[in-house]
Amino acid sequence: MPLKLKEPREGKSPNYSIRGTYLGIYVDKSCGTDKRSVARDQLKRLEQAIERGEYPPREAPTRREQPTFLGAAVAYMEAGFSPRFVSKLIKHFGEKPLSEIDQTAVDEAARAIHPNAGPATRNRCVYTPVSAILHHAKIKIEFARPKGGKGRVVTDWLSHEDASAIIAAADEIDAEFGLLLRFLLYTGVRLNEALGLDWDSLYIEESDAWMRRSKGGAAGAIRLRQDLRDALAKHQEEATGRRVFRFHQGGGLKHYLTRAKLKALGLECPTRRPVGWRQPPNRLEWVNFHTFRHTWATWMRRYGGADVKDLVATDNWRDERSASRYSHAVAREAWNRVDQLPSIERKRA
Repeated sequence: MPLKLKEPREGKSPNYSIRGTYLGIYVDKSCGTDKRSVARDQLKRLEQAIERGEYPPREAPTRREQPTFLGAAVAYMEAGFSPRFVSKLIKHFGEKPLSEIDQTAVDEAARAIHPNAGPATRNRCVYTPVSAILHHAKIKIEFARPKGGKGRVVTDWLSHEDASAIIAAADEIDAEFGLLLRFLLYTGVRLNEALGLDWDSLYIEESDAWMRRSKGGAAGAIRLRQDLRDALAKHQEEATGRRVFRFHQGGGLKHYLTRAKLKALGLECPTRRPVGWRQPPNRLEWVNFHTFRHTWATWMRRYGGADVKDLVATDNWRDERSASRYSHAVAREAWNRVDQLPSIERKRA
């Protein structure tokens, strides 16, 4: 029968009640009021709740039944995303329900995991991976990042002369290391992308050579220059492993770069890095592997004629805001207009 109001029963209850079946849902509940008009409004709202699927109310999951950070982090890594920084986050959050991870919880995690670190480190190692894990778990939340979390924006780049000298020195130290630097310079990829590259992701026998990669879960392609393609083809003939480059990230690889920089400047450098040794002050000490990425972007703008939209289209940057930092590369075009300014005539005596 449809839902109906039942009159208060003398000696049992002074309140109206609702009883009956609506859309297959059986109801028998008190209205908690002795006023018929109020009870009638409750009946209408109850019918609407049943139509929306909100009645009967579902029981809230217990704390154990709720999705946890541990489960979300494992699913994130199993989906192929980087496990970097995740282990410390799992140790801190453990099986904490995702519903309890808010701004305060992440702020506390950043302070606990990296008590002596600056805002840029906390942003990179805590806020960014936690946000990525939650978004992968379909949790829509935006965290306020620590002030200064983006760190100092670095856009230093190499001149053609310095890049050539460093790579030539790298060739003499180790031919494969020289090829790695060429690869970074002419593709603009990050070091970890280059080191994780395997031969199955390279297509160097086609008329146009391409590299397949995955960034942030999306497939992308990078066109290889002809000279880089030829060098990789030659390297493939001698390679024995699955990966294109045998190197791994670490202090040893950094010392290779230090040796190449010092050799390019005609300075001495030990083959192996002694304990406590630091490179002497030199003109190129600011150069690191990421510098080759900045150089690629600057050269693409300066020599290749690429604009900000073109840089984003290569998939090396996600948005124009990030790519716009390389606008300095073509500032000379704006300064060329200085010749169009009106001249000041010198008054004759």
